[in-house]
Amino acid sequence: MRINKYLAESGVCSRRAADKLILDGEVKINGVVCELGTEVKDGDSVTVNGKRVSPVKTFDYYIMNKPKGYVCTVKDDKDRKTVMDLLPNNMKRLFPVGRLDYDTEGLLILTNDGDLTFKLTHPKNEIPKTYSVKTEKPMMEQNLNSLRSGVYIDGVKTKKCSVKLVETTKSYTKFNITITEGKNRQIRKMVESVGNNVTFLKRIKIGELQLTGLDRGEIRKLSLSEIEYLKML
Repeated sequence: MRINKYLAESGVCSRRAADKLILDGEVKINGVVCELGTEVKDGDSVTVNGKRVSPVKTFDYYIMNKPKGYVCTVKDDKDRKTVMDLLPNNMKRLFPVGRLDYDTEGLLILTNDGDLTFKLTHPKNEIPKTYSVKTEKPMMEQNLNSLRSGVYIDGVKTKKCSVKLVETTKSYTKFNITITEGKNRQIRKMVESVGNNVTFLKRIKIGELQLTGLDRGEIRKLSLSEIEYLKML
């Protein structure tokens, strides 16, 4: 088993975060600092920052209504609050699936299942994610159509997406947008590309899994049917 998958299945972090730990020299196999792509064999001793880790036998799955003012990482190098600060101490071996930026709130999955994390976050799988958006000023229909067709951000055109108008006034527009990509601050940059700014952003769905019944900062276990649904995406 590759070392990044081993760390993910040990509940340390996602595969992507594991790669960073490896590059930073924090992971050792049998006392020797390992490299990306190293294979872990039966009987090997794997440590992270000197602490031995091993794959967990059972996985846990939770959903959180992430509030603003927290970052989606296990540990932040800028010493900002993370979503892990919202968890009880006995749940610290979970890690967030994907990222919502500091100012974005809403549906966040936390688990120690590395394979599911990889499935939900890898770009090739194009998992649809729906967000509720409020803009700084009204948007014209032609602007919404531009978002639907794809706009250029950072020199790359975004894929076609679904945009459903919810409300528009003289002061703002609200709409729901469903994207299958996960570029950094993608929705904010998409809206900026058509001459507007986002003042509120909340993820409300992953596939058909909805964020309901949770106040900001609250978590609950996913049901068996919800877990199976996510694995089938």
